[in-house]
Amino acid sequence: MYRTHNCGELRIGNAGQKVTLAGWVQKARNLGAMTFVDLRDRYGITQLVLEGTPELGREYVIQVVGTVVERENKNPKMPTGDIEIKVESINVLNKSVTPPFTIEEVSDGGEDLRAKYRYLDLRRAPLQRALALRHRLAQEIRNYLDGEGFMEIETPYLIKSTPEGARDFVVPSRMNPGEFYALPQSPQTFKQLLMVAGYDRYFQIVRCFRDEDLRADRQPEFTQIDCEMSFVEQEDVLNTFEGMMRRMFRNALGVEIPDPLPRMSWYDAMDNYGSDKPDIRFGMKIHQISELVKGQGFSVFDNAPYVGAIAVPGCAGYTRKQLDELTEWVKRPQVGAKGLVYIRLGQDGTKSSVDKFYTPEQIAAIADAAGAVTGDLVLILCGEKRKTQTMLGVLRIEMGNRLGLRDPKVFSPLWIVDFPLLEWDDETQRFYAMHHPFTAPKPEHEKWFWSDSKEDLERVCANAYDFVLNGTELGGGSIRIHNADMQKRMFEVLGIGPEEAERKFGFIINAFKFGAPPHGGLAFGFDRVCALFGGQETIRDYIAFPKNNQGRDVMIDSPSAIDDIQMQELCIASTASR
Repeated sequence: MYRTHNCGELRIGNAGQKVTLAGWVQKARNLGAMTFVDLRDRYGITQLVLEGTPELGREYVIQVVGTVVERENKNPKMPTGDIEIKVESINVLNKSVTPPFTIEEVSDGGEDLRAKYRYLDLRRAPLQRALALRHRLAQEIRNYLDGEGFMEIETPYLIKSTPEGARDFVVPSRMNPGEFYALPQSPQTFKQLLMVAGYDRYFQIVRCFRDEDLRADRQPEFTQIDCEMSFVEQEDVLNTFEGMMRRMFRNALGVEIPDPLPRMSWYDAMDNYGSDKPDIRFGMKIHQISELVKGQGFSVFDNAPYVGAIAVPGCAGYTRKQLDELTEWVKRPQVGAKGLVYIRLGQDGTKSSVDKFYTPEQIAAIADAAGAVTGDLVLILCGEKRKTQTMLGVLRIEMGNRLGLRDPKVFSPLWIVDFPLLEWDDETQRFYAMHHPFTAPKPEHEKWFWSDSKEDLERVCANAYDFVLNGTELGGGSIRIHNADMQKRMFEVLGIGPEEAERKFGFIINAFKFGAPPHGGLAFGFDRVCALFGGQETIRDYIAFPKNNQGRDVMIDSPSAIDDIQMQELCIASTASR
């Protein structure tokens, strides 16, 4: 056999045992008469002691036979630091060229270089821990859902393109020239069809695909924990998956989360935090101060539909240079503000950028309304209500980061509920589904759902919910429409005519005519779950082979061109031939 033990399991209790180990040479230190070698595999590192100076380069794959002995100079930072292996024989299984970067806890390789040699980067302990956490979480999910009566059922990857949501990745069909499959953005319609088919508790840890712009927590292909249940109301779904998350926190991290989790309406989240995925680990809530600041001759506030403020604790000492920098920061396109008003509540008095328009008493009342106390800095933005709240929400997160209030080891999950069902777009003069077109309205709002009044339709709340953790939406779902007439009405409200609806969604509308049960579910972004559980914001380290910001896999150089024969078989004309 190649090994009797791995490189992370031997302890002082194994002293005197003859063992066989195999792994990669992390480093070799030649001291003349003897050589010390750190041997590594995915379980850990064990120190070897060899006589002489054998030729062992970094990342050589070797097998050794030797005896476990107690180390003279113990290393308390290593689990195996009390022992070493006195090597009797060594077998070089494979040599290695010098790797392009150090394969250690902290590497000297840049992100692009490590992405090109991802298989080497994956040997590093941080990525091994990340993928091990992903594995543990997947097992917890499967065990929990199996215990709750869920069946894991696979759904197709080659499906039909749909008009709503992000852009589809499309796949040409050689056997059906001029026609295309789409890769699923989610298994939404298929899991609903499984409910129609009577499989009342379904789940799948499934690959999904969206052709959209990328960022730290988004990839063109990603993994969902996709779930659906029949004969349930919102409360049933929330309780079931709150239990799943509680088990994952407890068993994977040893962390207990509140029972029950707090819930917040979408409207309260926007009003208080400027985000539908609020980070509630810290305060700094948004306060509307419109009535206090209007009518004093400051036209910026007088002409604004909404004025809001946040109180930043302990920042009254910000200098004019710091405030100018912050003003430029909020003017960036990512925030979109036109300017920033401030009030500093210092120990030696209060100073504001709008002192000439307001009396000291008025300034004090504004600061008090923003929840500020002596030592705080009040930051004020104005404009259209939701847009301004969103800008204040972004500013709030930035100040939370600057003040170190967003500790990745602190977890504050909650449910966001009562989303608007629809959102109106002034440019296209039509409604869009806030979630997707299969989300049901709250039962008490159905009277407005069937109204032709734009104002009534804007009042309708969705029977929907999001699971939010530390400012990130980890999952979301809804109670679904299960009635053919209501589904047709939803398409009508979204401007999808009967013929288009039949062509694109006829299969599910027709299925609803055959006794579809009430049903609902949700999907968690598994990559995001893994990253946040691991205390990181980027999901790439928790995916074995991720894409870069341009959607490319630089290791295998993908996407890439295909040859003319393949193009002809697929009935696709290359851009070069046009």
